[in-house]
Amino acid sequence: MTDEPLWQPSAESIEKAQLTHFLHGVSGVLAPTLHDYDELWRWSVEHPEHFWPAVWKFCEIKSSRRWDTVLENPDAMPGAKWFPGARLNFAENLLRADDSRPAVVWRGEDGRRRAYTHAELHREVARLAGALRTLGVGPGDRVAGFLPNCPEAVIAMLASASLGATWSSCSPDFGIQGVLDRFGQIRPRVLFTADGYRYNGKRIDSMARIRSVLEKLEGVERVVLVPFLEAQPDASALPGAIAWDDFLSAETTLDFAQLPFDHPLYILYSSGTTGVPKCIVHGAGGTLLQHLKEHRLHTDIGPGDVVFYFTTCGWMMWNWLVSGLATGATLVLYDGNPFHPGPGALWDMAEEEGVTVFGTSAKYLAAVEKAGYSPRDHHGLGKLRAILSTGSPLMPASFDFTYRQIKQDVQLASISGGTDIVSCFALGCPVLPVHRGELQCRGLGMAVEIFDDAGRAHTDEPGELVCTRPFPSMPVGFWNDPDGAKYRAAYFERFPGAWHHGDWARLTPHGGLIIYGRSDAVLNPGGVRIGTAEIYRQVEKLDEIIEALAIGQDWGDDQRIVLFVRLRDDVALDEALEARIRKTIRDNTTPRHVPAKILQVRDIPRTLSGKIVELAVRNVVHGRPVKNTDALANPAALDEFRDRPELAAD
Repeated sequence: MTDEPLWQPSAESIEKAQLTHFLHGVSGVLAPTLHDYDELWRWSVEHPEHFWPAVWKFCEIKSSRRWDTVLENPDAMPGAKWFPGARLNFAENLLRADDSRPAVVWRGEDGRRRAYTHAELHREVARLAGALRTLGVGPGDRVAGFLPNCPEAVIAMLASASLGATWSSCSPDFGIQGVLDRFGQIRPRVLFTADGYRYNGKRIDSMARIRSVLEKLEGVERVVLVPFLEAQPDASALPGAIAWDDFLSAETTLDFAQLPFDHPLYILYSSGTTGVPKCIVHGAGGTLLQHLKEHRLHTDIGPGDVVFYFTTCGWMMWNWLVSGLATGATLVLYDGNPFHPGPGALWDMAEEEGVTVFGTSAKYLAAVEKAGYSPRDHHGLGKLRAILSTGSPLMPASFDFTYRQIKQDVQLASISGGTDIVSCFALGCPVLPVHRGELQCRGLGMAVEIFDDAGRAHTDEPGELVCTRPFPSMPVGFWNDPDGAKYRAAYFERFPGAWHHGDWARLTPHGGLIIYGRSDAVLNPGGVRIGTAEIYRQVEKLDEIIEALAIGQDWGDDQRIVLFVRLRDDVALDEALEARIRKTIRDNTTPRHVPAKILQVRDIPRTLSGKIVELAVRNVVHGRPVKNTDALANPAALDEFRDRPELAAD
């Protein structure tokens, strides 16, 4: 790993950065004199009672009542309570602008475009909130969206939040059981859905699937049908349904319910690959405060920015993106296949909309490179200043590709957190350099450490990523977990008093992080723990390999590494390619990393949000059941891993 940074912020950009203004505002006032990011981070985790109110003030969070105290039970993990006594509304903070500047731009893969100004968005939210109010929707109610990534999803969430209802959503590519596994647990009163969606040039009608869901989904009093495929879909085809336009009221004023800091705002879901998904409840205040910190201080987003993240309504990055409205930025929503009609689709959109912050997944950047596409050769990306990547570890080769083939003067921020905290533990920083293969920094206010198996913190050695102090975006709890037992078991049993996130990671001498993969998928041949990403970052350098998946197979009294590879259509796995794979891994890692078996597969199974599922494959290889294949986007892919003669005992 070279010590030379791939990117350095200019002195002018550092001076103008919101983070710099924040540092100067607290330095010598709320904090001792602070000279750099490391000192600011250290102060932020050691003095949360000063740091988080300073973020609140800097980000101008609107509230009708001030808190009584910043933090109750500050040493409790879990059990700490943030800003008791405060009253606010999440939607009010996102709708603070009411003018003619663009707020939301929607783009479909077929070239369709719609746009809303802040004033238009405010008006549509008011009309929908009025309609929901006539149904009696308010605090304690759940409202759900089974929707494409469209403006109506944003409007429905904001309208629900304005009334104090709790929003939950998933994307229309979920199967019937996948929707029931999620919404069936929370029993929404109102369901927003669309007649279908488009993907890869195809029109996919959702009406039959929605009818099947409604036959088994209890508690739904009203279904609101959003037109997506047709201008006027037939709402009468669904029980209890009304068309979007017919449901909207004429009301144009908004009354924002003033609610406690930890009032439930969102219900998000774990991937569900080991059973029924956990329903993770997130509070309004913690989500707002954390997102504004990440948007303004870590990403330097403000009025004039155009922010895009490739996501669906079933991934937490949708929730993260929508919070960008509170910064005054313009949000770009995209729905469809990012490679339709070709690998330039999203870059065409970025150029046309003047995107300044482009968010995507590590797999997308790798796929663009594998397609042989060079965005800088085809697009004018002069306004683009930051690229964000998450979903899985961003390989060093993708750092090289970004600076070589997308843009040289851009901040590449690999970020990592998750649905569990609806935010990030580690992310970008506009005043720090970018080093190859590294996340730039630990998030402000996030006491992230790397623990060994005994719970001792260490630096520059791989270990378990933990957070040792409370933070505002910790979940309020899990749905249907009245005594909190499931919540405590999920995060606090491994290291009592610390949040155990389940990532295998390392702190670097630069103050950054490297994520090696999920710790429950860590390989353990000969007792040496190896992150799967350590292997992927070598294998996926090879042009013949599209992607790979590694598992540990129990073998005698030990474990051996089995590597599955998906190859280009014109390539077959032969002895020569196997030898190159093994040599590449051995030369760049250690002999322990070299797989005992390398096998070709046609597809790699993944969750609906695009993450590969090593644990499901490991279970299949060992003849164990996969508890919830409805959580997978391509469950049939598992069949190719079952009963492979190459994996039988010799």
